[in-house]
Amino acid sequence: MLAAAPTNALPRWKGFNVLDFFNPDPKHRRQHTTQEHFRWMADWGFDFVRVPMAYPYYVRFDRSRPIMPHEVYQIDEQQVQHVVDLVEHANRCGLHVCLNLHRAPGFCINAGFEEPYNLWKDPEAMEAFVFHWAYWSKLFRAKTRDQISFDLLNEPCLREDMNDQFSQRSAVPKERYRSLIVKGCETIRASDPGHLVIADGNNIGNEVIDNILDLDVGQSCRGYAPGLVSHYKAPWVFEHPEHLPEVTWPSVENGQVHDKAWLREQFAPWIALVEQGGGVHCGECGAWKETPHHVALAWMDDMFSVLTEHDIGFSLWEFDGTFGILNSERKDVAYEDWYGQKLDRKMLDLLTKFV
Repeated sequence: MLAAAPTNALPRWKGFNVLDFFNPDPKHRRQHTTQEHFRWMADWGFDFVRVPMAYPYYVRFDRSRPIMPHEVYQIDEQQVQHVVDLVEHANRCGLHVCLNLHRAPGFCINAGFEEPYNLWKDPEAMEAFVFHWAYWSKLFRAKTRDQISFDLLNEPCLREDMNDQFSQRSAVPKERYRSLIVKGCETIRASDPGHLVIADGNNIGNEVIDNILDLDVGQSCRGYAPGLVSHYKAPWVFEHPEHLPEVTWPSVENGQVHDKAWLREQFAPWIALVEQGGGVHCGECGAWKETPHHVALAWMDDMFSVLTEHDIGFSLWEFDGTFGILNSERKDVAYEDWYGQKLDRKMLDLLTKFV
């Protein structure tokens, strides 16, 4: 008799990132995800939303200058209520919400906001990091694991220059990252021992964290390989996007064939983690608007097939926007009018194959 395939310790959630609180400045909030949007997701068969938050969105400070260390603690209850409302709307529609600190005190994968210290070097930054998770976990202490999870930090890495988008990046030393995860877990579970905690893979979400299997923490990987397909001509990724070659899928890059078998190799460490009893979810994935539509769909079909084979769910970046199924600004898509929104029906049909 054949042994049963290993079961992922995390649910095989399928859904989207929503970017309502992604920008550090509430005045530049570009999305207002409503209960109607969540109802569409649920009706289409999805069950998950990830909410990447920039902490300056919900704190009060003088935005005419860089934030000061003491201002990191000045919670703006009015902005917090926006987060609470979004969580409640999603839960009412049966969707699990994963709260993520996309920008934490002292660190963000993106440039564009000057931090008062460095999360990986300064104890003051770690204290602030713990303060913010204490706040959110206490605020949502009545929520169940089916309703909410807490994704500690988006895409951890070391950066030579926090203000330079193209600065060199590397993995965080293992024990340093474990220390942050331990402190985050202890803080969150002080509010509710049952809270579900997730940690993004090391080195921009790409590397399995191999020294936390004792912590009952899920891990979040990324579905952006190869970058030439996922971020074709993206100016925040390529310094000279106009010089990129034509992109295809499958493809050959520097003599290496990129196809479904290659994708399976890329996800092999995450598949192995599931086989060891760990929990894995692909917290971000997708292709930017400049990737030819047929290329994006072919690549996504192969990627989601590999993930589904191993009981790993996914969260598209994003629902509404240049990576998403609504209003993506692609020039090679015949959009369907969906209650006044531009729906990429072919991409939606592809996604629903895996829900």
